[in-house]
Amino acid sequence: MPLTFLLKLTGITWPTYMTTPTLFISLLVMMACLYYLGRQRSVALARPLGGIRSLHSLPFYYGVQAALWCGLPALLLLILWLLFDEPIITQIVVATLPDHLQMNSEAEYNLLINQIENVATGALPQDSVDPALVEAADELLRLKGITQMALSLVTLAVAMAGGAWAWWKMSPQLQARNQVEVVFKSALLLCACVAILTTLGIALSVLFESLRFFQAVPFTEFIFGMDWSPQTAIRADQVGGSGSFGMVPLFTGTLLISLIAMTVAVPAGLMSAIYLAEYASPKLRSFAKPTLEILAGVPTVVYGFFAALTVAPFVREAGMGLGLTVSSESALAAGLVMGIMIIPFISSLSDDVINAVPQNMRDGSLALGATHSETIKKVIFPAALPGIVGGVLLAVSRAIGETMIVVMAAGMAARLTANPLEAVTTVTVQIATLLVGDQEFDSPKTLSAFALGLMLFTVTLMLNMLALKVVKKYREQYD
Repeated sequence: MPLTFLLKLTGITWPTYMTTPTLFISLLVMMACLYYLGRQRSVALARPLGGIRSLHSLPFYYGVQAALWCGLPALLLLILWLLFDEPIITQIVVATLPDHLQMNSEAEYNLLINQIENVATGALPQDSVDPALVEAADELLRLKGITQMALSLVTLAVAMAGGAWAWWKMSPQLQARNQVEVVFKSALLLCACVAILTTLGIALSVLFESLRFFQAVPFTEFIFGMDWSPQTAIRADQVGGSGSFGMVPLFTGTLLISLIAMTVAVPAGLMSAIYLAEYASPKLRSFAKPTLEILAGVPTVVYGFFAALTVAPFVREAGMGLGLTVSSESALAAGLVMGIMIIPFISSLSDDVINAVPQNMRDGSLALGATHSETIKKVIFPAALPGIVGGVLLAVSRAIGETMIVVMAAGMAARLTANPLEAVTTVTVQIATLLVGDQEFDSPKTLSAFALGLMLFTVTLMLNMLALKVVKKYREQYD
């Protein structure tokens, strides 16, 4: 009876309420109802005692506490069920297959599961596969229907039981505010842990795959090698590349393009931030700053087209006019466009940091007889330096991680050169190239992408640590 009433209340029919999105929406509706009922019940309990002043907490907290008791256990059950439901069903379906369809390798096993799922969804015609796979697809649909029905019933039952428990335990002495605050503090702690564990998981996954790569390729060859040619022969009788895995050309190209980009972005971004924060009128600032920040919203592929179709030909023609040999794809073209893309990051962050400098520091400097420019150079800029360094670091990270502009304007040639007029490539471009398409993660060619990622992660971490020391030094001086 309660389930039927709930379905009528939410407007959900019996055949459709079992889907996971609909179930989640039903839980949200139940939580909203429990919040309202819990709040009203707390007010009703307080009325004979002289009003809400007799309650330990405000009625809002009683409503939130009831909603949390209704929703959190059910949501936790829903998440755990969805995590383990599909693997268990898959194991049961595979166990019913005949012996000639049992697979030993992981790749064959995944292919078999994909075939069964495609037959079940209708993407693969039934007459084109083994009849045993058709039976397995029917069994898969049947088990999914049963588990989805059970999930819906159990989840709604747990939600109603939690709401009934919160209703029964509610009293004027209930410390609802304390319980709600504990839940929200735990949620914030969980979010922080998720961020830390995600970073740790990324680092460990890259590290483990890199160790597999270094078992096939010596670490010294990778670090100090001067040639990059990851093409290798898969079989002994197959013609393939030499398999050179020296990362020096890639990091040289990355640093070259990033240096050009920062040479363009740092002065332009920093000067524009100083002008907007200290010299521009409010009317000009209200127009110029949003216009400048529009550049940050332009997709990188658009910058890539601009670099390939406009900047690169211009650089080539200008170089030829000066008697220089310029490649049609050059590091200079990619670096110039990347610098234009990065200007809003430095400008916007530096502008916010400069505006955050206390006004009394400006007033004190001007009162002592310093000019406006002297105040900017000797007071405002040093005080804002930690934030400016942070903005520059963010821009450097964006430059190092950029891929599309380099692919379209600088090329993919792994060339060891410091000449900005030649074509080069970067670490991120090679990582994207190595992992495109169906790849076997047991060859040095594919695993080298993880080694490149590990080295890039290490270099970025070292730069951040160095920058933190600089920031700490100046922050102690100007606090």
